[in-house]
Amino acid sequence: MNLSINKELFSLVPQLKIGIIHYTKIVVSQSPQMLKGRMQLFQENLFFELQESPVTERPGIKEWRTVWKALGADPNRYRHSAESLMRRIAKQNYLSPVHLAVDLNNFFSIEHEIPIGIYDVDHIVGDVEISLGNDETGYDGLNGRYNKLTNILYSKDEKGAFGSPFVDSVRTSVTEETTEALQIFYLRPSLEEDNCNKLLSSCGKMFTQVAGGEFTTALLSADNPSVTIEVKK
Repeated sequence: MNLSINKELFSLVPQLKIGIIHYTKIVVSQSPQMLKGRMQLFQENLFFELQESPVTERPGIKEWRTVWKALGADPNRYRHSAESLMRRIAKQNYLSPVHLAVDLNNFFSIEHEIPIGIYDVDHIVGDVEISLGNDETGYDGLNGRYNKLTNILYSKDEKGAFGSPFVDSVRTSVTEETTEALQIFYLRPSLEEDNCNKLLSSCGKMFTQVAGGEFTTALLSADNPSVTIEVKK
């Protein structure tokens, strides 16, 4: 599978960086109590922090709102997923456990203040490209409605759009049947490449400590706009 960024995006966000983690042989089950407890404590501590500093002033959230504007979207109308999660926590509307893949994905997202998506490789067809949506781009999302992705980053395969830092699609969602997954990190453009790679490695290790299996990472940027990974399906 080839993963790439449409090079036109770099004219809008020159430092755009997309992180990739490819997981194989994972077992997606309900999150263990340890993870549930850690997630709950993290959210409670974050709630108190957010009483002192608004969500939109958090460095990662603020930077991705700037990216949103650079791409031509309104960050107040279409909030990226990390901001949406954090706003829920600021209202003490804490995230309920789903299963360990979703729970860890959400944990990484609020910990690093960036949008992250995770997808079942069995439901991805052919190569993947990250591009900019137009009026014709959209899909049925995990939020229960059809989502248009005009001027919003999105991932597409041979079947069409399946993921974005706004909301992900039903088609490629991870379930407890998933054994191979692709995780896409919409990294902060200002983050140095070395730190990007450390972040990906740290998340991959934590994920496989809980879900088992193996992982490999890749970083897409202006200097390295495409990468090929070997899928097992």
